[in-house]
Amino acid sequence: MISRNNPSWEFPNCLRGMAFRSLQRMYLPDKRIFVFRLRKEKERIIPEGISPRYTAIALIGLAGEASRSVSTVLHGHGPEDVCCRLVEDIPASKNLGDTALSLWALNSFGHEGRQIIYSRLAELSPDEAGYPVVELSWALTALCLDREESVVPLRDRIAGRLMGSFGKKSGIFPHLLGGKSGGARSHVSCFADMVYPIQALSHYHRVAGSNEALDIAARCAERICRLQGDAGQWWWHYDYRTGEVIERYPVYAIHQDAMGPMALFALKDAKGPFFEKELRLGMEWLERSPELKGKSLVDPEADIVWRKVARREPGKTSRYLQAAASLLHPALRIPGLDELFPPLSVDYEDRPYHLGWLLHAWPASRVLSINSVEADQCPVLQ
Repeated sequence: MISRNNPSWEFPNCLRGMAFRSLQRMYLPDKRIFVFRLRKEKERIIPEGISPRYTAIALIGLAGEASRSVSTVLHGHGPEDVCCRLVEDIPASKNLGDTALSLWALNSFGHEGRQIIYSRLAELSPDEAGYPVVELSWALTALCLDREESVVPLRDRIAGRLMGSFGKKSGIFPHLLGGKSGGARSHVSCFADMVYPIQALSHYHRVAGSNEALDIAARCAERICRLQGDAGQWWWHYDYRTGEVIERYPVYAIHQDAMGPMALFALKDAKGPFFEKELRLGMEWLERSPELKGKSLVDPEADIVWRKVARREPGKTSRYLQAAASLLHPALRIPGLDELFPPLSVDYEDRPYHLGWLLHAWPASRVLSINSVEADQCPVLQ
């Protein structure tokens, strides 16, 4: 799509422009909230639903941007208007993920309502109750951004839980801490279960000086980078017992241009190792996917990045088959799935959280520091 000497570093500049425009399409000013998704229906792209969680992530991404750009995305509103909407919703929330992300968003803008959300987060007992690792990681990052001394004990206990869950032999994290985790997929972790702990523990090292946190984050990053696909794919499902890939597909655009980069950059910013080769390769997959015969999920004509490349299969057949097989024996996999269910299907939708994390991974300051290309030189921005 873009033929330049260093496409993987100039590509984020193009994606940033698309992210701003797509987020503007996704924001509902009358409700002060973002939609759940944009979905292609025949020749139209239509909005569906609303999502407080995705709204918080969109705000996190916008936190590092110029006020004029933020105002344009929010149809003239300021971030405080959207923060206030989040504060209204949180007291009744029983969802740790929504609460943690809302606290993160409010901390990013220094909003005075953060104390209300922190109180709700503490009531949900993230240091003791059973929760997904992803949500605990969000809570830890949110608390690392909070400079109040009162949050430190809870912050440290969550960090201890995450570090204690790390698989020393596998090099990865589980999907769930506490609660019921039985069944055929009890041993299955996903890419998000690596990304968010890497990010959170990197932040924790920076504020608490924990070398153990940095070491664990680095080891997990090294593991997922070692398992990266030859064309830069960040694979989807892993075996928590062994650290091996269970099922590769779908490959998500957000993993390639946002979640993978933001975790690796967080590690770098914490003075950990920088996996530059793998970061570049992941971006290059999004530009030229072998599954799509060199084409891209980035669609300049529709001005959107489509969600993923998946197998052509009924439901989630491959994931369940591989989970069941690997449960019987860690080395067992169902053969022939690439031929039976080839990874050729594009999911024609995009969600605000993709674009929020993209802007968070690639703020203007980062792009400018590594990339000399001007915005008006990029075809996607024109």
